[in-house]
Amino acid sequence: MAQRIDRRAALRHTARATMNMPTLRTGIVFALLQLFFTLTWTVYVIFLPRLAAEAGIAKSWVIWILVADQLVFLIADWAMGVKADRSARIVGKLGPQIGLITLISALAFLAMPLAAPNGSPLLFLAVTFVWTITSSALRAPPLVLIGKYAAAGAKPWLSGLWLLGLGIAGAIAPYLTGLLRDTDPRLPFALASIAVALTAWAMAWAERKLAASAPTESAAPAKPLSIPLFLIVVALAALGFQIHFSLNSAPQYLRYAAPAELGQLMPLFWVGFNLAMLPLTWIIRRHGDFKVLAAGAAIGAVAVLFSAQAGALGPLITAQVIAGAAWAAVMFGAFGAATTLGHTGREGFSAGGMHSMFALAAMLRILVIATQFNQDKELMQALTWAPALCWGAAALLMIARLRRA
Repeated sequence: MAQRIDRRAALRHTARATMNMPTLRTGIVFALLQLFFTLTWTVYVIFLPRLAAEAGIAKSWVIWILVADQLVFLIADWAMGVKADRSARIVGKLGPQIGLITLISALAFLAMPLAAPNGSPLLFLAVTFVWTITSSALRAPPLVLIGKYAAAGAKPWLSGLWLLGLGIAGAIAPYLTGLLRDTDPRLPFALASIAVALTAWAMAWAERKLAASAPTESAAPAKPLSIPLFLIVVALAALGFQIHFSLNSAPQYLRYAAPAELGQLMPLFWVGFNLAMLPLTWIIRRHGDFKVLAAGAAIGAVAVLFSAQAGALGPLITAQVIAGAAWAAVMFGAFGAATTLGHTGREGFSAGGMHSMFALAAMLRILVIATQFNQDKELMQALTWAPALCWGAAALLMIARLRRA
């Protein structure tokens, strides 16, 4: 009993010691960075059809531009992660590099609505390509900083704040779509560019603060699986998420709700995601990233299965909220697992690979739409069960490796 009390006291002491004001401010920078980047992508997707038309690109090519974007992300995210590993060997070098690359990214994003009316498809595509490839600086490198410099007790908080930015952006994206669709694209593009540039430049400050408070030595963490197997797990989970949220959720809601209500119903998944953030920071500290990743995939498999079979709107909403919370657990666990498996010196390699798997899943989902396979009734029937199969397979792989370890 005394040992249990001592352990709880030690955990409270660690939480107070690691979640100090500089760490909290760093986490807020990470949250804002993820929030603004995700909203930038939302703004891009909203206005891409209009800008492409102004540039003289046929509407049928818009979806293939999105496929190409994800292909670039797939390659660039991993490459940027590897580069971040090299830069992070010198304290104070990675943050300014991220800021410089992001400034180029912001300028390219700002130029899109200015280049499109010129009617030059090549110019517009070139600017888009520059933005796509440079925006990869906003994904893997922050995780490299967390994995390399943050104390063990601070990592869940920093990762949680990083993911909270993603969850908030996902929740407000449907409202932005309705709000911005008929506006002049230059103002949203300008605001998004400025916000991302300012927040990314704060990464230099964040790197110095994390490095200054980094523990002198840390024990090598347990690595129950290899990076390649981890990336397979992430790819399965990401594919399950893409199919469930982007392909299955709207048709499931439309069984019991009008199309006009989708704007209020679709964000419920992200409500569950955001509500799970605070509890997950404590759960991960107690049980570890790998167990949370496995549990999130298992719970998510059950939730999406129930969502597909829900007989009324109320149970469907419940299943969607639980699925959102499970996806939060999967991503939270995956972020921590990536930094653990890359410890030390390969955090960028594993984190970049993880983001590449997210891009791969998104690319496959867009390809289904581009090739109009989602119009095939038999395929859509099969896709009803695909998220549960993907998340279930990811959970089984993790559980098997954890039991063996």
